[in-house]
Amino acid sequence: MTDHSKRRWLRLASVACVAASAAFVAGCGKKEEPPKPTASAPAAASAPAKPEPLKAAWVYVGPVGDAGWTFAHDQGRKAVEAEFGDKVKTTFVEKVPEGADAERVFRDLAAQGNKIIFATSFGFMEPMLKVAAEFPDVKFEHATGYKTLPNMRVYDARFYHDAYISGIIAGGMTKTNTLGFVATFPIPEVLRNINAYTLGAQSVNPKVKTKVVWVSTWFDPPKEGDAAQTLINQGADVLLQNTDSSAVLQTAEKNGKYAFGWDSDMSAVAPKAHLASNVVYWGPYYKKAIKDVLDGTWKTERTIWGKPEGANDVIKINPVVPEAVRKKVEEAAAGLKAGTLSPFMGPIVDSTGKERLAKGVMADQDWKDKVDFYVRGVEGKIPSGK
Repeated sequence: MTDHSKRRWLRLASVACVAASAAFVAGCGKKEEPPKPTASAPAAASAPAKPEPLKAAWVYVGPVGDAGWTFAHDQGRKAVEAEFGDKVKTTFVEKVPEGADAERVFRDLAAQGNKIIFATSFGFMEPMLKVAAEFPDVKFEHATGYKTLPNMRVYDARFYHDAYISGIIAGGMTKTNTLGFVATFPIPEVLRNINAYTLGAQSVNPKVKTKVVWVSTWFDPPKEGDAAQTLINQGADVLLQNTDSSAVLQTAEKNGKYAFGWDSDMSAVAPKAHLASNVVYWGPYYKKAIKDVLDGTWKTERTIWGKPEGANDVIKINPVVPEAVRKKVEEAAAGLKAGTLSPFMGPIVDSTGKERLAKGVMADQDWKDKVDFYVRGVEGKIPSGK
């Protein structure tokens, strides 16, 4: 390459370098601006999580369609659903035998997350006590019992109020002066009802006597019907029962006799035989129990409601009942509601002639809890044990 060519090449290269340097400087000297933040919609406020419903379970000794005891409890469960809506989720298990089966059912319901469990038969007491001790965070409620734990309480109704009033009606309607009673187990609850029925009848008809047939079951319609027939064959013309079906009432109608509904309104079952129905309203108590849990105010206690609290009543008295007898019923009902009258007001003498309550003394709850006798006028012997 000639000197002239070299000089020309160097000049061109120099110009290119200067241009490149200028471009580099310009590029390097340009201030880099940070990217502008992208506008975003404000985050929506998250709604508070909806609390899980309280899970509550009922355990029944009979079927919900028994028209009596279990039906009445299930009406109470439905009252809870109507009152609390989606705050509570209820379930039930029916036809649970008293004993080991009940223990298994209680344990299973507690394991499923139920926070309150209701046991609706006296014979569920011992199984529930055992399971309650295993699940201290679950509330347990036992109907008609008397044993408690820190997480187990009991509730009851004064059925003997209604039995006494039914006795007044029976005493005014009997032609044979013989009443009949179909009984379940020889526990204070049942004996109180037999005695109150008899004492109510004797308050208007001192000649009355009561015959009893024990069936050793809460729900067995054929057995209940057979017992009713036996009583009728023995001369009883007005019957009451402490069993759960309408079999006694139906048997009375077949024989042209009278009887009562028990636990629920049975007026439509046998309208000719039906003198009145002894009903119990569990809804008010069940709503209170659920509210106690939801409010955090649940505590161990024993609740026994009756006429003063509107927990039970005698309804749909048959028009065949004379007006004079109705008047006696109204007076007795008013006294029971006011607390001025008790079916168990002394003197009370048992069937052997022994005084069990002194004259002028009104029985307290401790006395009622220990009733293990027939009052004067009830015939036969009390079977031993359950």
